Amino acid sequence: MKGEASIKILAGNGNRPLADAIARRISVYRGGAVAIADARVERFSDKEIFIEIYENVRGEDVFVVQSTSHPANDNLMELLIMTDALRRASARRVTAVMPYFGYARQDRKTAARTPITAKLVANLIEKAGVDRVLTMDLHAGQIQGFFDLPVDNLYAAPVFALDIRHRFTNHEDLLVVSPDVGGVVRARDLAKRIGAGLAIVDKRRNRPGDVDSMTVIGDVEGRECLIVDDIVDTAGTLCKAAELLLSEGATKVHAYISHGVLSGPAIERIENSVLESLVVTDSIEQPDAVRRARNIRTVSVAPLFAQAILNVGNDTSVSSLFEEKTLGPIYEAFYRFD
Repeated sequence: MKGEASIKILAGNGNRPLADAIARRISVYRGGAVAIADARVERFSDKEIFIEIYENVRGEDVFVVQSTSHPANDNLMELLIMTDALRRASARRVTAVMPYFGYARQDRKTAARTPITAKLVANLIEKAGVDRVLTMDLHAGQIQGFFDLPVDNLYAAPVFALDIRHRFTNHEDLLVVSPDVGGVVRARDLAKRIGAGLAIVDKRRNRPGDVDSMTVIGDVEGRECLIVDDIVDTAGTLCKAAELLLSEGATKVHAYISHGVLSGPAIERIENSVLESLVVTDSIEQPDAVRRARNIRTVSVAPLFAQAILNVGNDTSVSSLFEEKTLGPIYEAFYRFD
């Protein structure tokens, strides 16, 4: 393996707890303290964003940790302005670490005279001076092609697979469920990792966020179902899918979803739903209400991103992190499954 390269971590307000956790994990891996670079990320009285970096970054390999979740526009602007500041300070390379890539659901024209906002965001990030993007579970894989620079798209599936193996004792009864036809590839991947079968909830929408009808494709009777998806927003569809699966004979329904947007009535809906549990990653910083919820749990992707940052910094493979055999030892040392 190549020698350890010098890296710096910079964080905005998009998800500071995750950035701190990533820095701690890098410190553990390297056997020495790695702190978030000293910087000021503030708002003027008129809410314009101001960035000032207090450390020398000339010639440095800098990783900017910033999820562009709510407030998406503010967090995106922070990322762009931090990148501009780093470029003007002569950083050697800038990697945007975006655990959650906002605007990813606007990846294509869905009607006449609508934008492709994910492409616009990609253009803005490139124009600001980012050299590389490191993200996780993009809503649409083609977003990687919106950039003319390297994009590493990590997956939560191996992290979820490790969690499932520790949480569930009777794996033969487990059935992975895709909440729509478009998510079959993601669901099949997790099903293969844990040796489970696959079912699909086929839904018909009359407009975004409003499901007209749902049917189950596959036999769920007597099975413990795991709904797998990339984003849970208002949770209406998720809760309806859970009810449908139980009505079709499922014994219990859980959900493993990469990004917990959880906007509007989502938390209340989930707490009052038939879901046994909803598991999300910490790609998005969650409010106290989520931490207090009886059936919502978070697994951290800090070890995953910390190792990915080290691999990028050392110019070594990132694809090894797609497998549980690589992540297993890292996660066993990170948190106790209980």
